[in-house]
Amino acid sequence: MTVAHILHRVADYDAWRKVYDTVGDMQKEGGVTEQSVHRMVDDPDNVLVIHHFADAETAQAFFGRADLREAMERSGVQGQPRVELFE
Repeated sequence: MTVAHILHRVADYDAWRKVYDTVGDMQKEGGVTEQSVHRMVDDPDNVLVIHHFADAETAQAFFGRADLREAMERSGVQGQPRVELFE
């Protein structure tokens, strides 16, 4: 199993969350088996997303998807997300 930690700043959490909640099918199709969203206590627009995958190759393919990048742009992600994979 591979666990991905995705840390990024968003312009507005509520706007970001609306888009995030629409991409469940994309996540499932991309191999996400579990997901959770967390906000920094003192900075609610600093978001940590945790996704579980069967393996690192599936995770890497998911993060390379053009439709994922488009959804992140549409949701107001600021800058380049920090993506870390753990096994």
